[in-house]
Amino acid sequence: MTDTAPRPTLEAVAARAGVSRATVSRVVNGGDGVRDVLVERVRKAVDELGYVPNQAARSLVTRRHDAIAVVVAEPETRVFADPFFALQLRGISKELTAHDNQLVLLLTEGRDDHARVGRYLAGGHVDGALVFSLHLDDPLPELIQRAGIPTVFGGRPGWSGDRREVVYVDSDNRGGARDAVRHLAGLGRTRIAHITGALDQTSAADRLDGYRDVMVDADPRLIAEADFTPAGGERAMRELLERCPDVDAVFAANDLMASGALRVLRGSGRRVPDDVAVIGFDDMRPVAEQTDPPLTTVRQDIEEMGRLMARLLLRGLDRDSPREGVGTTPSSVVLPTTLVRRGSA
Repeated sequence: MTDTAPRPTLEAVAARAGVSRATVSRVVNGGDGVRDVLVERVRKAVDELGYVPNQAARSLVTRRHDAIAVVVAEPETRVFADPFFALQLRGISKELTAHDNQLVLLLTEGRDDHARVGRYLAGGHVDGALVFSLHLDDPLPELIQRAGIPTVFGGRPGWSGDRREVVYVDSDNRGGARDAVRHLAGLGRTRIAHITGALDQTSAADRLDGYRDVMVDADPRLIAEADFTPAGGERAMRELLERCPDVDAVFAANDLMASGALRVLRGSGRRVPDDVAVIGFDDMRPVAEQTDPPLTTVRQDIEEMGRLMARLLLRGLDRDSPREGVGTTPSSVVLPTTLVRRGSA
């Protein structure tokens, strides 16, 4: 067993800096009204002594925990297998880290997890929540509303009825889908199929609407519902080939399903893009650049979406903070999409 040095105290910092304890407290906790010269002396003393503020005491002053819950409404098997979530979490983490906030990751496997997450959010452990991958029947929005904490959603919420003002970050899913299908039609393809994502999520529903905007009189058999996974894309592609063997193009609602569709097409002897052109959605480069052929896809900036979610939430917290005063109410953001052409279409 080794002896440990005593932890530096607020009083020790005050003595080193030659100021009062109250002055040190204001500087450490981000308060106003301290002259620049004194702020510099306090910060120098903090660095020299290695002083670390007591978070519990700091929270009493600032009413902030500097911790943000990130709630993903998916089981961990999906979250850790899908690069979409890694990209979004990376954007969130970068923004929170830049503002000295901790990320608390909460996943939901089932109804019991929803109740657990609701209790945690209501327990005063975090300053706010970032929530994404919601499904239409998800109880999380109601639980979050009861918890009464500031929240930013990833993706356009799809619930109906009266709700408090909702802030979200999304991509132009419908417009991106239109661009993809128009590109396929411009290649002379006439039997254009669509593999949807899970239609209890607004992103999938919006992309289906974008497909229908272009394919107004499309054969209903050219639409196959899947679940945003590679296996779902494989199943849907087999379905489409059985129902419509003359299909000459496919727009899949994400890159993972497109990769599954490509495997089935190759296994069936169809050449891509000669016989069947394929377009995905997301532009997740570890997927899109490694398929055979490389995948033409609609790019949405997934990492930027995560970063903006965190930024909007922190901006709202600063607006409500006694340290910051009144500011501008954050508003929702819809990011543009871009068609990225590669070898598959």
